[in-house]
Amino acid sequence: MLTLRQIEVARAVMVTGTIAGAARLLNVSAPGISRLMKYTEASLGLRLFDRRAGRLVPSDQARHVFEQINAVFDKVEDLRWVLERTQGGSGQELLIGSVPSISHVMVPRAIERVRAAYPHLVIDINILKLEEAIDYLLLGKGEVVAMSYRLDHPALTFEPLARGGLFCIVPLDHPLAARTSISAEEIVRHPLIGIDPNDPYGRIMSDIFRERGLSYGITIRARFGSTVCSLVRAGLGIAVIDQFTIAHDAFPGIRVLPIDEGPVFETWIAMKAGTALSMFAASFVRVLRQEMARPGQVRAHP
Repeated sequence: MLTLRQIEVARAVMVTGTIAGAARLLNVSAPGISRLMKYTEASLGLRLFDRRAGRLVPSDQARHVFEQINAVFDKVEDLRWVLERTQGGSGQELLIGSVPSISHVMVPRAIERVRAAYPHLVIDINILKLEEAIDYLLLGKGEVVAMSYRLDHPALTFEPLARGGLFCIVPLDHPLAARTSISAEEIVRHPLIGIDPNDPYGRIMSDIFRERGLSYGITIRARFGSTVCSLVRAGLGIAVIDQFTIAHDAFPGIRVLPIDEGPVFETWIAMKAGTALSMFAASFVRVLRQEMARPGQVRAHP
């Protein structure tokens, strides 16, 4: 039997016509090529090359052998080409979902890094609410969803993604804009903009008041955190928002105030139970987790 290395060396000698030429082609020493060829001929009991006009040419008895060697080499090259395309993402798809609070800033930053690693990968991103995310995973429409809420479901697996905080955002010309921080009790004294408290994401925002027995009212309700930020920037009220929505100055024109009680905002990666992630999805989760863990995402303005 011939090893792939012996096939590669024999073909190099056939292509170049000399031991020295084969050595240069394969970037190895000529004596090493010579020894391997002698060993190969001895183990096969077959002379592979004849010397003619100072060059090595396939012997008549080895002509059919070299036909097969060429065929094998072509298949190896095909395999190498397929592997390179696969490693670069060619002909592959990454299907992912995210809740709005993570999709606005964090997902694009992670996708930028995934694209750099897999330049030919087709990427499909769906922005999903909680009820949509469940069907998205169970029906096999995507591999993972970045979530801001964990639920108990026998067919889904949740892994911690990142932990952040909740902040109060106010318009630049608001009286609170000069503050360095604010308490939950002070927040409820002002017109609030937010997500419906019956929505899982909205419930996270409103829990800071409910847990302290504070009465609050939302004067403007929106479906997404990004819309809430835009409404605050327009001077229509103040709001409580998670740090990932406003990270990296995503909404200039607002003041960000730490909340004295230090409320925590946890996020998760959801996937269908019992399934293994593709290398592309695993890469996305890894870099998303890194991006969300970066310090200095939110600048609280005095």
